[in-house]
Amino acid sequence: MAEFDINDLIKIRRHLHEIPELALHEKQTHAYLRQLVAKLPQDHLEIREPADLPTAMMVLVHGSKPQRTIGYRTDIDALPVTEKTGLPFSSHHPGVMHACGHDIHMTMAIGVLSYFANHQPKDNLLFFFQPAEESDAGGKRAYELGLFSGKWCPDEFYGLHDNPDLPAGAIGCRMGTLFAGTTEVNIDIQGKGGHAAFPQDARDTVVAAASLIMQIQTIVSRSIDPIDSGVVTLGKISGGTIRNVIAGHTRIEGTIRGLTQKMILKIDDRLQKICDGTAKSFGIKVDLGLNQGGYYPVENNPELTKRFIYYMQNTSSVNFIETRPAMTGEDFGYLLNKFPGTMFWLGVNDDSQLHSATLTPDEDSIQPGINAITGFLNYRMQF
Repeated sequence: MAEFDINDLIKIRRHLHEIPELALHEKQTHAYLRQLVAKLPQDHLEIREPADLPTAMMVLVHGSKPQRTIGYRTDIDALPVTEKTGLPFSSHHPGVMHACGHDIHMTMAIGVLSYFANHQPKDNLLFFFQPAEESDAGGKRAYELGLFSGKWCPDEFYGLHDNPDLPAGAIGCRMGTLFAGTTEVNIDIQGKGGHAAFPQDARDTVVAAASLIMQIQTIVSRSIDPIDSGVVTLGKISGGTIRNVIAGHTRIEGTIRGLTQKMILKIDDRLQKICDGTAKSFGIKVDLGLNQGGYYPVENNPELTKRFIYYMQNTSSVNFIETRPAMTGEDFGYLLNKFPGTMFWLGVNDDSQLHSATLTPDEDSIQPGINAITGFLNYRMQF
């Protein structure tokens, strides 16, 4: 088959929107993507479907005179959201929806791959169709399974995320961090229960939790440079069983967001020290659990991002917008911690936000986005 045109790509996007699947269960999505790749000229393509991560797919486009391998990643999973868009191509899977625009992401990747399958690039290109971005850290899984080794190892990595707040087809990026890193926080406080009338014979974990929560709120305000940004949010607390019994156990759950891995580790350290201090002060046990998984900050490589922004700013057909960092998480940050690269936004002009049941990305974003990416990759291969 020849190169996919915009009508093909819109049909592809709508079908992908109809078949959303949750992390590590993207079997139907994988099969459809595999069918699409099979329709492309195979002269320069090599396909890998790793047994250890069966819903993933890697496509290597062999270059004519390769000096490097340039990676391009797209995520393929969906969210446990019941769709409320009313679209004629709404989700066929109850309670699951492409509410984060990964159907657009996949369509963009197929469009770029289609172009280079028909126009052999100078450098090697590695397209990584990645499962489990929304949960289960698919990027980290792939890396730890050794998928990026030998000829499958990229020298640099690129990826996009759709942005409802930007005009359709616009490209947004910035030097430094694009997305924050995230860490789950779980705190279990174990004391000694007792009668409400005899607090001296108990170790009250509710009072300890109250003190601990207030101290945690000083981490960002007193331990982080005001010029930087970090967030510690404690969103859930549970303890006790009845009003006249002192609680012997209380649990606090929350999240950390930080713009650099260094900052997240500093917040982790302060949090541990505050928990240790609270344990000593109240004569109780405080267990802190921190789970970052693969959700590192998306820290763009300075040299590669400078070149990316230069191209986008100086190409008349591209609407480039310099953006601010976002506190949302993205597991592409883990891959950028291992390989130099750049993540950027694709504007999709929508009133609804990401993870919303009414998210409806503007399909007019697809062709200009593909043009910008293919143009940049051709430009990158000149150096």
